[in-house]
Amino acid sequence: MSTAMAHALNAGLRDAMEADEKVLLIGEDIGALGGVFRITDGLLKDFGEDRVVTSPLGEAGIVGSAIGLAMAGYRPVCEIQFDGFVFPAMNQIVTQLAKYRHRSEGRISLPVVIRIPVGGGIGAIEHHSESPEAYFAHTPGLRVLCPSTSQDAYDLLGQAIRSDDPVVFLEPKRSYWSKTDLDRSAPAVDMERARVVRPGADLTLVTYGALVPIALRAATTLAGEDRDVEVIDLRSLSPLDDATVVESVRRTGRLVIAHEASQSGGIGGELATRVQAQAFYELEAPILRVTGYDTPYPASRLEEDWLPNLDRILDACDRSFTY
Repeated sequence: MSTAMAHALNAGLRDAMEADEKVLLIGEDIGALGGVFRITDGLLKDFGEDRVVTSPLGEAGIVGSAIGLAMAGYRPVCEIQFDGFVFPAMNQIVTQLAKYRHRSEGRISLPVVIRIPVGGGIGAIEHHSESPEAYFAHTPGLRVLCPSTSQDAYDLLGQAIRSDDPVVFLEPKRSYWSKTDLDRSAPAVDMERARVVRPGADLTLVTYGALVPIALRAATTLAGEDRDVEVIDLRSLSPLDDATVVESVRRTGRLVIAHEASQSGGIGGELATRVQAQAFYELEAPILRVTGYDTPYPASRLEEDWLPNLDRILDACDRSFTY
């Protein structure tokens, strides 16, 4: 059934809360309002204020409370209103949440999920359009997931909540109201695995989140020029399923990586290094990246020029084919 990603996430939360009474939600305005993006709509009515907890405006307090709840045996799911609001909670995330299992020599797990709307494409003001995934992927002890479809949003969220590891769950906000198929009874793909969303033989195009549909459009355009492009959706940013990407590049000989975050220190650079180390002799062209620029996120009127788009991805693919 065709379902908006926002509704798939709501269904994922509802099913997890029905399956396990230890699952609870905490965040700003998530109760009667249903959250800024309405992801928790209706859950307060059905599960009550003890399990859908509207917090004060304080991200450090949200994550800190979740850590305490996890230590007491609960499985809290935090909502951060916007990507740029997560930074006050970085101390809790990096120095506590990610470290506690190691610090306790494996005796204590912190099954906390932190949901964060990420990325651009909605014309938002400063602090409301960020791509902070590299910070979290660089932090040992955290899983980092990012769905691109309603099915993956539902499946990955369910797996994240059931995981004993802390998970940063990145939701591409411009995909919230995009509709794709959802089957709540279908077996879920392992959350650590990348997904080949379009097979191809001439070039590997890797991305995640809101750029997956754009990558598929690029592949369709290039098919009209007799270029057979394979599109891979990473899904998990930590750990990275580099094995799936390397296997693809060994067949195609070319790799283009796209993400909204700035280029320097990004997921694309890490993936490129891994592929180069494992498939150097199969490469027919340099690995190319299409990313946001190394500047602060721009004003909304410049957003479309800053974000990777179809033309920039096509240009990178064309440059790869010139080698």
